[in-house]
Amino acid sequence: MRYFYFLLLVSSSFVYSQTIMIDKTDFLGTKRLNKPFLEKLIYSKQGAVLDSTQLQNDILILNRLNGVSKATYAVLKKDNSTAQIQFTITENITLIPNASVWTTDEVGAYRIGIYESNFLGKNNGIGGFYQYNGFHSYGLNFRSPQFFSPRYGIEINLQKLISKEPIYFQTESANYQYANTSAELIGNYRINIKNEVRAGIAFLNEKYNYIDGATAAAIPQSLEIDKRLLKLEYRFDNLAYDYYLVEGFKSNLYLQYVVSGNEFQDKFAIGWNDFLLYKKVGKTGNWASRLRVGLSTNNDSPFAPFSVDNNVNLRGVGYIIDRGTGSIVFNTEFRKTLFEKDWFVLQANAFVDSGSWRQPGGTLGDFLSPDTIRIYPGLGLRLIHKRIFNAVFRLDYGYGITKNASKGLVFGIGQYF
Repeated sequence: MRYFYFLLLVSSSFVYSQTIMIDKTDFLGTKRLNKPFLEKLIYSKQGAVLDSTQLQNDILILNRLNGVSKATYAVLKKDNSTAQIQFTITENITLIPNASVWTTDEVGAYRIGIYESNFLGKNNGIGGFYQYNGFHSYGLNFRSPQFFSPRYGIEINLQKLISKEPIYFQTESANYQYANTSAELIGNYRINIKNEVRAGIAFLNEKYNYIDGATAAAIPQSLEIDKRLLKLEYRFDNLAYDYYLVEGFKSNLYLQYVVSGNEFQDKFAIGWNDFLLYKKVGKTGNWASRLRVGLSTNNDSPFAPFSVDNNVNLRGVGYIIDRGTGSIVFNTEFRKTLFEKDWFVLQANAFVDSGSWRQPGGTLGDFLSPDTIRIYPGLGLRLIHKRIFNAVFRLDYGYGITKNASKGLVFGIGQYF
């Protein structure tokens, strides 16, 4: 019996001695970030029990904010029962003008814009752009993931995009002027640190006007479609960031239902999932992979929703070389730091992009057809500014090794995935 009481006393003393309350939480290094906003996001608040697991979660939360380049913490014990938490934050520069120039069909094209990714110091994004590629386009965006509370947010997108796009039917193709005018409202709910749900509605007006190329009696030379788009997204995010290095797993599921009253694009559903895996290799290596699997209603229409494109899935393939009602794409690359000093990083990468498509009205067997499979290995460079949000300037060269392959350079901002 005495032995029992002794164990009980020791156990009680151990539990008591290990319970440390947080007396104060402080943020060091913040200039533009709003401290009350940060305090609402974290778990380790004043009056809470000190928990190392929650502190690690807090670091994940802070490092995912647009305004944070790097966050660390220190525990300062005041006595046996209380402690102070100090978060040290290196802030990102988040007000970023952007400009890009390219050529398309011998037309000089450019896009200029400005975007603030930490508006009011509360992780809000606001900005817009103007684009000229022979046509005039523009867009406005406001995004606030914590607009109503740390869990509830909102996003608003307004844009008008006009471009020259190829349309494929049978063995022929034609060029159309494509205009997309849309207004979108999205709400998001963060279930916990790893899981988030987003739901929204968009109203779109699409116009296709024939420019040149092949024609067919069954394919209109002018087409206008009003659409309503319902979307649902589920995100699982277990990524950890160390400046430009990433480790962990992420999954993004996108489901959309589109309602339109046109015979060429009747009501249809579309869904795809991006599976992303990142692994650190040594101190400066990063292995990154993305698998995208998607299907839509299998309408036999030249205006199919999935496209084969340089900027979306296969580097070097060209600008919208094909369309389909299904997509399987696998991208994998190894990123290696060549040079790093203070804020600047020069990174090289070797990649293999591969994919296949289901033709409009086709079968699942299309995914295995030599006519649709594309494989593009290549090399690239990254110029990275560690303290400017998303300041990754990339240059990739992809070289196709499958049937009817092409090759080419691809420029962009941000990592490819």
